[in-house]
Amino acid sequence: MTAPPIYLDYAATTPVRPEVVAAMEPYWAEHFGNSGSAHRWGRKAGAAIEESRSRIAEALGARRREIVFVRGGTESDNLAILGRAELSRAQGTAPRVAVPATEHKAVLEAAAAVQSMGGTTTILPVDSEGRIEMAALDSALEAGLCCLSCMWVNNETGVMQPIPEIVERAHAAGITVHTDAVQAVGKIRVRVDEVPVDLLSLSGHKIYGPKSVGVLFVREGTEVHARLHGGGQESGLRPGTLDTVGVVGLAEAVCLAVEEQEAYQSRVTALRDRLVGGLRERLNGEVRVHGEHAPRAGHVVNVGLPCGASEMLMISLDLEGLAVSGGSACTSGSTAGSHVLRAMFGEDGPSAGVRFSFGRTTTEEEIDRAIAITARVVERLRPSGATA
Repeated sequence: MTAPPIYLDYAATTPVRPEVVAAMEPYWAEHFGNSGSAHRWGRKAGAAIEESRSRIAEALGARRREIVFVRGGTESDNLAILGRAELSRAQGTAPRVAVPATEHKAVLEAAAAVQSMGGTTTILPVDSEGRIEMAALDSALEAGLCCLSCMWVNNETGVMQPIPEIVERAHAAGITVHTDAVQAVGKIRVRVDEVPVDLLSLSGHKIYGPKSVGVLFVREGTEVHARLHGGGQESGLRPGTLDTVGVVGLAEAVCLAVEEQEAYQSRVTALRDRLVGGLRERLNGEVRVHGEHAPRAGHVVNVGLPCGASEMLMISLDLEGLAVSGGSACTSGSTAGSHVLRAMFGEDGPSAGVRFSFGRTTTEEEIDRAIAITARVVERLRPSGATA
C-alpha cells in the first residue's frame, strides 16, 4: 500500500479548516447581500462584517475602527508603504522608506516603487543570522523616513526581528513603523496594545482561512493615502464591495489561531527539532540551519543540504511524496536563488535552501518519513564531495 503524500509547505498556504468553512457557509448564498445596501440583505452582511472586525480587533488588542479589510498580505503591504509614501508626497516632501534586505517581495518591491514617485529607498543589511543591523537602522532613522517596514517573522527562515526594540527606536525618531506579520499572527504573540506598531499586515490563507482576504491594521492617528479609488468602503482606504464570506472566514481563522497559538508553537517547534536532528543523524551532520542561532518561530525551518536546493531536489522530493519549497511561494520559478540567504551570507555564500514548514495536523510519523525521504533523495543527488 502506497503511503500518503506529506505536505510540509504550510508557510506557503494552509487548507481552510472545517470551523472556518462552517462559519463562511451561510454567506455564500443565504446571506448574500451587499454590505453597502440599506435593505435587510445588506444589513445582514454589514452586521457580519462589523462583528468580524470586532473579533479580529479583540484578538490583536486593537480598536475595531483600526481594522481595514483588504484582499491579502501583498495588498496590505503595498497599501501601508505606498500609502505612506503618497502622503509624504502630498505634503510636499520626497518620500523616504527603509526596509531590511530579507523582507518579503511584496515589501521590497513596494519599497522600490517609491523611487518611481521621486522618493528614496534604503535597504537595511542583516547579519548572518538574518537579524537587522541596528547601526544601519539608526542611520536610516536619523535621515528621516515616512515609513520603516520590518517583517516580524521571516517567511523563509522563521527568524524573528526584535520588533519591540525596533518600534521604540523608530518612535523616538518620530518614524512610522509597519510590520508584515503574515507569518507571525497565530504563531507567536502579536498584540498591538503591547507592541505599538503603527501599521500591521496579516493574511487569511496562512492561518487556515480563505485566500484573497487580509487586514491592514492602521493605528488611530496614523495617516495613509488610499491606493484605489471608488466607493467609500473601509473609510475610503480600500474601496470596493467587501467580500463578506472571506471576512467572516478570516475572523474565525484569526480567533482560532490566536486562541491556539501557544500550544501550536510548542508542538511545531518540537517537530522542527525532530526533523533537524533526524536529518543531521542521517546525513552525518551535513545539514546547516539558516538563522539557527537567532530567535525563531517554530513553524518553519530553512536548511542547507549537501546537494543544495536545486530545482531537481524539489522535483525529486515531490516525486517521492514530500511537498516542501525552496523559499517563498511568491518567487517560485525564479532561478536567482533566495534573496533572503544572499542578504544573510553575501553573494559568495549559500543562495539555496530547503524550507520545511509545519501545520496543525503535522505528525511525528510524517516528520520521520520526511527525514527518510529527504536523506534518500540527497544521497542520490549529491555530487561526490559535496557539503551543505
